[in-house]
Amino acid sequence: MTAFRFIHTADVHIDSPLIGLTRHEGSAADRIRSATREAFDNLIGQAIDEQVAFVVIAGDLYDGDWRDFHTGLFFSLQMGRLAKAGIQTFVLYGNHDAESQITRRLSLPDNVKVFSARKPDSFVLNELKVALHGQSFRQRDVTDNLVPGYPDPASGMFNIGVLHTALGGMAGHENYAPCSLDDLKAKGYDYWALGHVHNGQVLHENPHVVFPGNLQGRHIRETGPKGAHLVTVEDGEVTDFMTLHCDVVRWSRLSVPIGDCSRSAEVSDRIRRSIEQAIAAEADGRLLACRIELTGASKIHGELLASVENLLAEAQAAALGSGDDAAWIERLVVSSQPQHDSSVPADQQDALGELRNMLADAGKDDGLLQQLGSDIGELSRRLPPDLRTGVEDAALKAAINGDYADVIGHVQDYLRARLTAPED
Repeated sequence: MTAFRFIHTADVHIDSPLIGLTRHEGSAADRIRSATREAFDNLIGQAIDEQVAFVVIAGDLYDGDWRDFHTGLFFSLQMGRLAKAGIQTFVLYGNHDAESQITRRLSLPDNVKVFSARKPDSFVLNELKVALHGQSFRQRDVTDNLVPGYPDPASGMFNIGVLHTALGGMAGHENYAPCSLDDLKAKGYDYWALGHVHNGQVLHENPHVVFPGNLQGRHIRETGPKGAHLVTVEDGEVTDFMTLHCDVVRWSRLSVPIGDCSRSAEVSDRIRRSIEQAIAAEADGRLLACRIELTGASKIHGELLASVENLLAEAQAAALGSGDDAAWIERLVVSSQPQHDSSVPADQQDALGELRNMLADAGKDDGLLQQLGSDIGELSRRLPPDLRTGVEDAALKAAINGDYADVIGHVQDYLRARLTAPED
């Protein structure tokens, strides 16, 4: 009976520059900066502990061209650990670490095999009766379906296809190496080790078609547990399949309803309780990186808009009070809405009423909107791509989308909040 285990991982993104950390200091921020390395270190440790036969890395081992040789040296160190344990590694390069993207290179240890970018490549492990087939990316933008060019399954072998793909356009991912699930199933392989999609999912069993997700969440759009898959094969069939959680930082969105709060102190207390509950339910001993979002229709909406800095400090204090590196606050967002006060007349004639009317008229002024389109539009177009992608701030999103009447609406809420806020 032939039995073995292997690890399937992808999207490691070693030394990925994590978004939004430049303004943060402290041990938690430092840990987040080193999280991709720590997660990979954890993976290698688990591979050794589980005594796997080999490790498959299905693309985006690196986040892009190395800033210096330390990235490659770190990888070589980890491969040396596997070599000492007699574990082989099979690497396929994806869009981030395509052949054209990486200008610095180091010789790899003998236990590491890399799939060619010129044409589909195969590696055969006769003692395990395993054949691995794959093709690395030659350039970043691979728009062809690579599956038809992969070799036919090797007879009498457990065939593993390694592919970096968006599988026809999965949400939130560039449609690289497009193919269909039917394409993969029809190939006749026993296991498809996929990469590129950062949300882990098993798309099919027998044959197994699997995205392990990325090894470590890198920002607030990559929430929840992250890791790799440990696969057990006996007599040519997958008999066990489990997730190895390797992440050291776990990202979480905390929605805090504050509609029934009448004082900002109540909001602060609710934020603190939400952080404590999330640590207990989600962190699993890891640093929990949180985005706090205040929701609901609130009569103190304006007060909250005017005191975001103070609320963020309260949230950070609550996180620090939860223990060493238990939680870290990435951002606090006021997504509540004003609870309209029926006692305030729509035709209010004081200064605030005049301001409201002026801004309401401004949203209908074609000349002003055109000028905003020229000024704000030019600024928003100059934003770096990583800031433009996935923007969640409502005012900034409106500016990027060219909805300048909506921008004026957000300005109205903020100005009213600042003008009516109680003095310190």
